[in-house]
Amino acid sequence: MSQTLTMSENLQKALNVLNIEQQALKYLISDIEQNQYKNFDLTIDILFSCKGRIVVTGMGKSGHIGSKIAATLASTGSPAFFVHPAELAHGDFGMLTSSDVLLALSFSGETDELKKILIPIKRLGIKLVSVTGNENSTLAQSSDVALYVRVEKEACPLNLAPTASTTATLALGDAIAITLMQKKGFTAEDFAKSHPGGSLGKNLIKVKDVMRVKQEIPVVQEDTTFSKILKEINDKKLGFTTVISKDNKLLGAITDGDIRRAHLKFEGNITSKTAVELMNKNPRTIGENDLAVSALKIMEDYRISDLIVLDKTNKPIGIVDLKDLLKVGII
Repeated sequence: MSQTLTMSENLQKALNVLNIEQQALKYLISDIEQNQYKNFDLTIDILFSCKGRIVVTGMGKSGHIGSKIAATLASTGSPAFFVHPAELAHGDFGMLTSSDVLLALSFSGETDELKKILIPIKRLGIKLVSVTGNENSTLAQSSDVALYVRVEKEACPLNLAPTASTTATLALGDAIAITLMQKKGFTAEDFAKSHPGGSLGKNLIKVKDVMRVKQEIPVVQEDTTFSKILKEINDKKLGFTTVISKDNKLLGAITDGDIRRAHLKFEGNITSKTAVELMNKNPRTIGENDLAVSALKIMEDYRISDLIVLDKTNKPIGIVDLKDLLKVGII
């Protein structure tokens, strides 16, 4: 006998919420494509031309959404911060300059705390961009450009709690931030610089950002004698040295292990040997523009603690040590 599976009441309610919010996003896409594309372009132009910061503000749930939008803008190459509109009206206007742009969020467009700061904003000459659900509102009519979020109803059955409207506003904020990011040519390297403590940023750190350079690189010439090889290894304290040719190109490397193996091979007769006779001809290397996480993987795969960094002409320009990766949190 087959069993008929029925959808629970809870699941039905959850899917109803998601369908309503999905519809709000469909309205947003349609409006930008058909009615608001000029306003969206103008918004991007204003924010792209901003010489100061993008200051995001909003009350209640709009404020929470605004805080997230400000964080997204700041992390993708557009300096931004969130400030509460009531705090702006009580002294925090000193944080703003005429070079800033104010991005104000209010679904009703009639939030008292925002209406109170409209005149001071104009007096300071600050550009005002608004996101609202009422294109005829005081906020929209006072803005240099207004973006409209059309929501047929909230996902709340009482049509009171901001749900579909905040979802659409957040999505619009993401669209603004990512469009600006691409217009500014913001790169993965830029992202890493603005996220030095995060795992995403760490995964984008390059070898050149952590490698040891110049006098820190252990190096001997191909005809360097045994005693000088030992001195270089001892002085640089990495347990090995690179071996280079007369034109400074990498020939190989000599590790403590290579010396022990040579001692056995030559039956203890190694004091007369030169670097080219003792070296390993195939040391592990990496490029300066490779990711630091790639360096770690090579070290783990071959159970080594150092990599030689080469330029395009095969010349050693740095050393990456396991401890260097540990310091920047790659490990």
